[in-house]
Amino acid sequence: MAQKEEAAAAAEPASQNGEDLENLEDPEKLKELIELPPFEIVTGERLPAHYFKFQFRNVEYSSGRNKTFLCYVVEAQSKGGEVQASRGYLEDEHAAAHAEEAFFNSIMPTFDPALRYLVTWYVSSSPCAACADRIVKTLNKTKNLRLLILVGRLFMWEEPEIQAALRKLKEAGCRLRIMKPQDFEFIWQNFVEQEEGESKAFEPWEDIQENFLYYEEKLADILK
Repeated sequence: MAQKEEAAAAAEPASQNGEDLENLEDPEKLKELIELPPFEIVTGERLPAHYFKFQFRNVEYSSGRNKTFLCYVVEAQSKGGEVQASRGYLEDEHAAAHAEEAFFNSIMPTFDPALRYLVTWYVSSSPCAACADRIVKTLNKTKNLRLLILVGRLFMWEEPEIQAALRKLKEAGCRLRIMKPQDFEFIWQNFVEQEEGESKAFEPWEDIQENFLYYEEKLADILK
């Protein structure tokens, strides 16, 4: 599976936590950067605030953001209309499987075929072509699943392969849209750890609305 990594990230080393590494000229620091631990999927209910502030920011050029964070809400509805909801987040690291793949491998196997599922993903960036293909295949064979994907940024949206993959998602019945400022606020309130001394109120960054409109226009052009 292709690595979900911005081209600029390869040119400029950055820590996996989205923080600038110091003393990159130090051989030991470089060794630590190169010798990354084995791939793993991190799961939980709430992610650290500094991860959210860096990884979910809807910047146009996402240098250093070489992870995917996926917050999910699963609503299971019985035939009687009763709804049970669960939520959590997945974080991929390094290479190999991505957070989207991890959802299908670790969360979806617990689904009851007798129930109807409405799943909402809040993802730091849109799926790569390989993940989009997996989503399409899953939706085609899982008739009791409806999926809404909200993304902070569009991943490599200028590439024809990515554009075709996003159109296939739409054709498969997946609803895909760009996160509005209130969506980021929802993540902050429901998926982010509130650190001691941290303001509990969501503080939008300066260009959040402008960048939302930028990506919304790009997505509309791709899907039309």
